[in-house]
Amino acid sequence: MATVQPIVNSHLSELDEDVFHHFGFTTKSFDFKEKFGDVKFVCVCGSSGRIHNFAISMAKLAGLALPVENIAGSHARFVLYKVDHILFADHGIGIPSTLILMHEVTKLLYYAGCKDVLFIRLGTSDGLGVKPGTIVLSDRCVNTKLEPYNELCILGKPVRRQTKVDSNAVNELKKLSENLSLKCSVVVGGTITANDFYEELGRLNGSICTFSKEEKLAFLQSVYDHGIRNMEMEGAAITSHCNLTGHRAILVCVTVVNRLETDEVTTSTDEFKLFEQLPGQLVGEYLKRNNGIIVR
Repeated sequence: MATVQPIVNSHLSELDEDVFHHFGFTTKSFDFKEKFGDVKFVCVCGSSGRIHNFAISMAKLAGLALPVENIAGSHARFVLYKVDHILFADHGIGIPSTLILMHEVTKLLYYAGCKDVLFIRLGTSDGLGVKPGTIVLSDRCVNTKLEPYNELCILGKPVRRQTKVDSNAVNELKKLSENLSLKCSVVVGGTITANDFYEELGRLNGSICTFSKEEKLAFLQSVYDHGIRNMEMEGAAITSHCNLTGHRAILVCVTVVNRLETDEVTTSTDEFKLFEQLPGQLVGEYLKRNNGIIVR
C-alpha cells in the first residue's frame, strides 16, 4: 500500500472538461470510471512498439482476441492500451517526456477512482559490473549525485521529490525470478537516473566531453561501490510522481552494456531484441500471479 497521503490538484475540480493533450482525448470522450475503474497496474516503457508488443503478449496470455485497441487518439504523442486490469503506455526518452506521461496517466486514474496502483517500468539501461542481458530490479533510484530525489524547477524555485520504490514488489519479483527458468541473471541493486545519455552518464563519445577516461572510470567505480548496478534516464520521474499521487512504482530494466568495460552498445540487432523481451517475461508472470489479467 502507498503510505504517503496523495496530493490532489484542487484546480482540476474547476474544469468543465480536462484535455489530455498527449493522449488525444478529454474527460468527455468516455466514462473514465467505467473504462478505467478496475486498473491495478500500469506498465510503461520508452518505445511505443515495445509496449504494444508487451500488451499483445498479455492479451494472448489472457485469452483475449487481437488486435489490442489503442485508446489514444490518432494524433496522440503517446499510445495507451488496456488488457483487463493493466494499462500500457510509452513514455519516450528522458525525464521531461516521462513526466508528461505521468501527469496524464495519474490524472486518468484520479478521474477513474483508482488508488494505490503499481507502476512498472520495463526498460533498457546501462549496466555497472553486470553483463549485458541482466535484469536489474531497483532497490532505490537516485540522481547522479546519489541522492534519492528528482529535482525540478517550478515557478523559478527548486523542488526536490523523493524517489522511493515499492520494496515489497521488488522482493516479490526477485523471489519469483528464482522460481522461473529465465535465460538471464536477475540482480537487485541501485539505479541512477541521469538527464542525458552522454555527459551525465559519463560517456566519452558524445559531441562534448569535459572529463578524462580516468575521471570517468573513477566515477563509475565509485557509484558501483555504492551499490549502483544500472543507469537510465526515466526512473526518477516515475518513482517521484507515484510517491506524490498515492501510487507505487518499481523499475525492471535489462542492461545492454557493461559501462565498466565500454561506452558503446555493441549488441547485435537480434540480441538487442532478445534483451528487450526479458523484463516482460518476468513482469508478465508477476502480473498473471497478482490478478492483473483474467485467464480465460
